[in-house]
Amino acid sequence: MDSSRDFNSLQEGIQKSLISTVKSANRIASQDLSFQRTINPDVAEQLDEKTARILDLSTRLLNSAARACGLKPPKLEDVEDVDMNWRPVVDVVDSILEKADRAMDEYTGLVKQRENGDSDSNFKTRQTKSTGKVIRNANVKKPQLDFQVRPNNFPDGPWKPLLTEKPHAKVPLDESLVTFIGDNGTSQYKHPYEPEISSMKYPDRVFRTMDPIPPRPAATTSATWVDTFEGVVGMLQELKEAKEIAVDLEHHDFRTYIGLVSLLQISTREKDWIVDTLKPWRHKLQVLNEVFADPNIVKVFHGAYMDMVWLQRDLGLYVNGLFDTFFACEALNYSSRSLAFLLSKFANFEADKRYQLADWRIRPLPQEMMYYARSDTHYLLYIYDSIRNDLVQCSDRSDPDKDLISRVLEKSRELSLSRYENLEANGETGEGSRGWFNFVLKNSHLAYKSDQFAVFRALWNWRDATARKEDENPNFVLGSNNLTEIARVNPPDAKALHSLLPLTASLARPRVNEIWSLVQEQKAQAGPSLLQFFSSRDPASIQHKNGIPRVTKAQSQTPRQDGQVTAAKLERSQLFGDVAVSSRWDGTRGGIGAQEDHFPFPWQRFVEDAADAVVGAEPAQEPVLALEEPVEQEIIPVAEDEEFTLRRGRKRKSEAIEDDEPTSSEADSASDGEGGVQGDVVDSSAVIEVEAEEPSSKAAKKAKRLEKKRKREEAKAAQKQQHLELRTKRQEERLARKEQRRNQQQAEAEAEAEERTKYQAVPFDYSKAASVLHAKRDEATQSAQEEKKKAFDPYAKTGDDEIKPARRMPPIRGEKSATFKK
Repeated sequence: MDSSRDFNSLQEGIQKSLISTVKSANRIASQDLSFQRTINPDVAEQLDEKTARILDLSTRLLNSAARACGLKPPKLEDVEDVDMNWRPVVDVVDSILEKADRAMDEYTGLVKQRENGDSDSNFKTRQTKSTGKVIRNANVKKPQLDFQVRPNNFPDGPWKPLLTEKPHAKVPLDESLVTFIGDNGTSQYKHPYEPEISSMKYPDRVFRTMDPIPPRPAATTSATWVDTFEGVVGMLQELKEAKEIAVDLEHHDFRTYIGLVSLLQISTREKDWIVDTLKPWRHKLQVLNEVFADPNIVKVFHGAYMDMVWLQRDLGLYVNGLFDTFFACEALNYSSRSLAFLLSKFANFEADKRYQLADWRIRPLPQEMMYYARSDTHYLLYIYDSIRNDLVQCSDRSDPDKDLISRVLEKSRELSLSRYENLEANGETGEGSRGWFNFVLKNSHLAYKSDQFAVFRALWNWRDATARKEDENPNFVLGSNNLTEIARVNPPDAKALHSLLPLTASLARPRVNEIWSLVQEQKAQAGPSLLQFFSSRDPASIQHKNGIPRVTKAQSQTPRQDGQVTAAKLERSQLFGDVAVSSRWDGTRGGIGAQEDHFPFPWQRFVEDAADAVVGAEPAQEPVLALEEPVEQEIIPVAEDEEFTLRRGRKRKSEAIEDDEPTSSEADSASDGEGGVQGDVVDSSAVIEVEAEEPSSKAAKKAKRLEKKRKREEAKAAQKQQHLELRTKRQEERLARKEQRRNQQQAEAEAEAEERTKYQAVPFDYSKAASVLHAKRDEATQSAQEEKKKAFDPYAKTGDDEIKPARRMPPIRGEKSATFKK
């Protein structure tokens, strides 16, 4: 069999099995599995069996992939090991995917042979043997306690840059430290180097192709550890002589509120430095702005989105002349944009990503972590040379759409203008980078009730306040998943709340009484539910700013619960514009009839077409059509003891016209015959008419009712007879099929017996032979079976009915549209 055809069939079979498995799993809610296990032991046994099989297959697949990549596979003994060893699983998957990408690049010719004749295999760089365990959260003293300039977790104003001097300045420092009103309506400081970065021009060598300079062998060189200010000054003198430098950071944010830059790695063509940025004098590192702010020295980063704000926040450093290799990967459409991919593609170096989330506050730093930190910048300048040449070769400087190198440099310039702002959280509205609004917007399926939403807000605000006070990450105080689960359960007392707090929440468990008091206080305020909170943020409170709809800052408190959820109905749809979706939206229809207010979805605040939304707009009222002929009600005198009936009808013009109209009995019978449908459609000019009922009308009315009743009974009898005939016919067909099947089985048995008679030697059937040792027991068993009678089943219809199969499953809806089904 053809190998390609065999692989295609295998791939199709695996894909069909995966799709079937996913569809079946999506039909069952995860929260119902425990209930199904309880009521049906067979389901529990099958679930355990399938779970064990899937776990075994996953373990074998991971072991095979890990052996191919030279990694140590994680041990998955049970389901909980998947969560505990999730990071090693991700490392194995990333490694095998990167190896597949590299193999495809080599096959398609994207990986070129070195110009000096050395192939990628000869350029292989071996890394030192890594430790078996990576420390994620070290038990060390918080270094921020010894800082000379400690972080402020309770700011009372905008964040002010740490600069005390401004090298390479075109605008003095005093004139650069000015404030402005940001997009969120608050006062912020401008970027101190904004004029210099906006007007800078990259050196001409960036736009030329040059031979890549290979890095010095990592095995014969080592990085210089800098942990004194004198060492920083000496490093600065050497950096001033370089034309390009590579920079990277190692950050820690789990045991601090705003985060800490733990290491600063800098490399030139000849040397590597690793700077300890956890020293008490770390704020003095802003002297490196003599190099970082020099536009003639190109600073090469990879993925510097957060590095720009971290350098400003902790070290007071600003980058002018940035080249981000991440944007170069995007412009060249590489299969991956990670630094590990670039190291593998250009330097043939396999980075150990286990240390990516390590605790970089450890001192002294292990040799393996030093090697990993150094590798991020040691090869980056060589990658910069290679990727810059590819950009220049693929660029057409005369066509702006094809000028890739200029596009990458412009994106790098915009990224270097990023500013750091304080982490804010509004306890009432949830707005701010550390507020709860963005979280509930992404997880609006939680559908919290009023009490649950109050518990959620109380826990979130307490967690943020405690994290600021203790200088800890909010997730270290209490995880977001644990917080949402507590809000969902809504514990009735402090003991139940304490049982829901995880054992790892070392700051939350001792403060359970404080948390419970805040929860009780929030519940007493009778706040809104999550649905009511979203309904309060309707398009009427949206303002436009530069074409982008934004929620106004006038709302300083969450809405109060006051009845049902209502929203102002706008004259123009925010989603469909002026399109009439149905006749109910047609403006030509009058009447103030039904309340047609519609609930605004949370995403409506982001719809660009919201120009007609006015803050504080009143609900639009539909026009009321005037009656063509106003009709006055005629009062008819009625005797005191005379019987009368009330019916709908027009004003009587004359007695002749009234005689031609149907009587009240006919109107009543018509309304009864049509199920009361006409009673819902009332003419706008209808009046209530009072008239005397004649004795003859009673007899006619009674006769018509009896006639209608007789017709209904006849129709029911006919329908019943039809059902009975159909049932009798089906039973006869069923009996005929059973008789035919019985005859067929009997014929087969006779044929088989006739076939046996052809042979003289008949094998002895030991299963039917009487037992010699247990003859009495067999006789007793046989007599007991004969005496045993069939139990009466009061619920069975007939004893001859065959076993009916299960009903066919209904078709799956919502997975595939049948609009264009042929």
